[in-house]
Amino acid sequence: MAHYRASDPKREQFRRYLEKAGVIDSLTSVLVALYEQQDRPSNAMEFIKEHLGAVGQASTDTEALQQEVVDLRQRCTLLAEENKDLKTRLQQYEPEDGARAD
Repeated sequence: MAHYRASDPKREQFRRYLEKAGVIDSLTSVLVALYEQQDRPSNAMEFIKEHLGAVGQASTDTEALQQEVVDLRQRCTLLAEENKDLKTRLQQYEPEDGARAD
């Protein structure tokens, strides 16, 4: 059983550093994911390495994907406006009922 150690200022400072950097949350998330596995992986260290790498990577991927979504929405809006303009211009050359002169 672990015994209680007096709060060392260096340790407390290091703990706050890890907390602020998000390390504590990342480790906790990975350990919870390991705990919740129905079938325990044969190599727990590999599981932790894979999932720790995925934690940081996910946020980078997510940011890139979110930016891509914003860009695509802007492009979609521009294309919709261009489409509307082209339809309006086309109406000047074609009759309303859609009949064509062949």
